[in-house]
Formats: sequence, C-alpha cells, structure tokens
Amino acid sequence: MQFSMIQHILGALLIVFSLTLFPPIGVSLWYNDGALNAFIIAFLVMLGVGILCWYPTRKVKKELRLHDGFVITAVFWTVLGFVGALPFYFIEQTTLHLSFAQSVFESVSGVTTTGATVISGLDDLPRSILYYRQQLQWLGGLGVIVLAVAVLPMLGIGGMQLYRAETPGPMRDDKLTPRLEHTAKALLYIYMVLTIACAAAYWLAGMTPFDAIGHSFSTVATGGFSTHDASLGYFDSVTIEIIAMFFIILGSLNFTVHFVAWRKLDLQHYWQDIQGRVFIYIVLTLIAITTVVLLWKETYETVGEALRYSSFVVISIISSTGYGLGDADFSSWPLFLPVLILGSGFIGGCVGSTAGGFRVIRLILLYKQATREIMRLIHPNAVISVKIGQKRVQDNVAEAVWGFTFLYMSLYLVLSMLFMATGDDIDIVTAFSGVAATLNMTGPGLGKVAATYGSINDAGLWILSLAMLLARLEIFTLLVLLSPAFWKR
Repeated sequence: MQFSMIQHILGALLIVFSLTLFPPIGVSLWYNDGALNAFIIAFLVMLGVGILCWYPTRKVKKELRLHDGFVITAVFWTVLGFVGALPFYFIEQTTLHLSFAQSVFESVSGVTTTGATVISGLDDLPRSILYYRQQLQWLGGLGVIVLAVAVLPMLGIGGMQLYRAETPGPMRDDKLTPRLEHTAKALLYIYMVLTIACAAAYWLAGMTPFDAIGHSFSTVATGGFSTHDASLGYFDSVTIEIIAMFFIILGSLNFTVHFVAWRKLDLQHYWQDIQGRVFIYIVLTLIAITTVVLLWKETYETVGEALRYSSFVVISIISSTGYGLGDADFSSWPLFLPVLILGSGFIGGCVGSTAGGFRVIRLILLYKQATREIMRLIHPNAVISVKIGQKRVQDNVAEAVWGFTFLYMSLYLVLSMLFMATGDDIDIVTAFSGVAATLNMTGPGLGKVAATYGSINDAGLWILSLAMLLARLEIFTLLVLLSPAFWKR
C-alpha cells in the first residue's frame, strides 16, 4: 500500500474542493446574508487540512495500484461528507442550529445526491446556504458520473464495468476516450450542457435566476434538494414540472450513451440501449398503475390531475431525485401506492447515471437468470445461456450480480434493524422506509421521514449517513476495506 501517494492525492483533492466554496462566498457577499464567516472558516479548515496532507508528499510520483484506488475512492467520499458539513455546522449558532451529526447527514445527502434533509424553514435561510446545498448535489452528481464511468471500472468493480463488458449496444464498441483525463472532460462537458439547458428552461418557465440555477443543479444530478420547503410545489407550474421530469430522465440515463448519441448526432442510440428502454417501460407502467388507483379511489377529480401528479412522483422517486409537490404527498396516497412508489426506488436508474438504486442492468440480468432456471426445470438437459441482445453473459458476471444482490438486501435488513434500535420513537415504517430512502438515495420516506429527517436522533442519522455512502460507492468499495485479505501484501 502506497500511503504517501494516497495522502498526496487526498490532500490535492481537498485543496481543490475547498475552492468550490468561492461561489457560495460570492453569493453571501452579494446578498449580505450573514453567513460569510461560516464559509470563510470552512474554507480555511478545508484548505489547511488539504495542504497538511499534500505538502509533505508533494514530491511523491508513483503509479497508483489497485489497492490504492480502493482506499482513495472510499476515503475521499467519506472525508468529503465530513468537510462538506463544515458550513452547516459553523453557522449553527446563528441560523440552522444543527448538531454535528445533522450537519454531516445534510452534507452526505448532498454529495451522494440523495436529497434527504434535516432542515426545515428553507425559505428563511441565507441565500448562500441554499446555494451551497444545491452546489453540493451538482458536484456530487458530477463526481458520481466520473466514479461510475471512469474510476470503478478501473478498480474492477461497479455496475458500469459490468455494463460495458457484458452488454451489446453503443458502448460495447464505442468507448468514451482512451484516457481517464479525457473521459472526465467529456463527461463534464455533457453534464454542464445539460445543467445550462435545464437552468435556461426553468428561467424561461418563470423561475427567478437564483431558483433556476439552484434547481438545475439538483435536477440534472437527480438530487432533489430545493430552495423552498414546498420543493417544486412552491411554483405550482405544470411547465416547470414537465421540464423537471424531462431532465430527471436524462440524468437517469447512462451518460456514456449521451456521449455517443451526441457525438454521432444519432438519437437511435438511446433506443438501442437496453437499460434505457427497460427504464422507460418500468416508468410508464408505474405511472399507469398509479393513475388508475388515484382515479379509482377519487384522490383527484380529473384524469389530468391524476396523471400530472402520478407522473411527477413516479419519475422523481424511481430516479432517486425525491422532489415533492404540494398536492402530491405520496405517503398519504391510498392503498399500496406509498409502498409501490417507495419500492420503485430500489430499481433506480441506469448505471453510468446520477441516479441511485439497484440499477436497471442488474434487474435485467436477475430476470434473465430467473427465466433460465425455470426453463432448466422444464428442459433439464438443455444448455441455456443468459443473453442480453445477442451476447452471452459470462457466469462470473451472474455471480457478481447475485453477490451484489445478497449484500444489498442484507445491508437493508441490518441497517433497518440498527436504525430501529436507536430509539423507541423509531417505528417500523419509519425505520424500513428511512433506510430504503437513503440506501436507494431517493430522499423522502414514510412515517416520520416523509418530509424531513429533522426528528431523527443523532445515532439514527449516523446509520443513515453510512447507508448513503455505501449506496453511492456501490457497497463493494467500502466493504472491501474491511476484508483482512485486502491489507495483506
């Protein structure tokens, strides 16, 4: 293990991240909102820690090894959650009054693009804090894309590696670029274009420039943070909701498919992507079921209303965005709809996107394997392969999917039990929905976490913060560090 190189890179990354506090500092100066000191102190702490890590190892020049990549990826995202909490914590005595656990939870929720919040009264907060929350999600979304498409495949883990190696379609033969640096630049370009287009659309639809920029950050990142307590329901605009749904879906699709489709100016690549097709089919099916039930139970009077709210909520939750609408609190919808919609978060979006959840490609492979086992029962002597398109899926890929599925569900159960054990006030609905909402990175849950997580005790927030980090790093990245074999030379 090259600890000096790990320290060097982590220090450099912290220095770079400290520079991202300049925009919220500028916002604080522009609006004179009283939060300037908190950001300056946070900047000095981040910069100081970064320099202390980087300077002693500034002359270290070594090639990174596989083990180093695991440590850097896991440690940096964890550290990012802590240092990102500093502005929330330092302003506590004047505005937010957040504990350290609450500050870390808010930060981790931002950088993992979960969108769960412990804060209420957003409309009265300093503009710089509101901007900072949105920026955290935007930076987290960009980091997630680079992580999923460029970094995790280099480490030999992650759904994107599985997708690129084992499925047909545009990314089988058309890789992004041969070098990580160029890949990151290409992804940044796509991400920025989508963000600018989303902000412009919001502004033309009636948002103020501040709200348009802030919501474009969390929309493209499928994060869900808002500058208002009522979320997008504050605007009560069908046009804004349609814009949000459009860009949320784009953020939920594989960004490598965006790259190929845009480079070749051929939209057919979107349809050729099996993940994208299945994702859209699932979304349309859920919208249809939800709309029918809402009309049947007369929750809304017209088909238009039912379709409007069911479409927005389904797309918001399955994509792990978590935006809300004032007249569409799905936790109070009739029959099985709250569980169905929250459960859709387990599916999530595509690998190589900003969305969370189990990811569509794994769901496809599990379905293919299940149908193969049924056919084996009918035809015991037949040789049946799992295929996606015309390509056979290797057995080691199937094993990896089953392993990930086991870990995913096991962690869900264990974390839910631990969450319930943190206090008598955590009922079973709150516990299981809260862990589902954080492990799937959807944001809102049911019960006491339907709106905010402000009533959850610090112990519970630490568990939920861990759930978000595990999910964003696709579980293996963190758990592999706990293996004794990993630390043996």
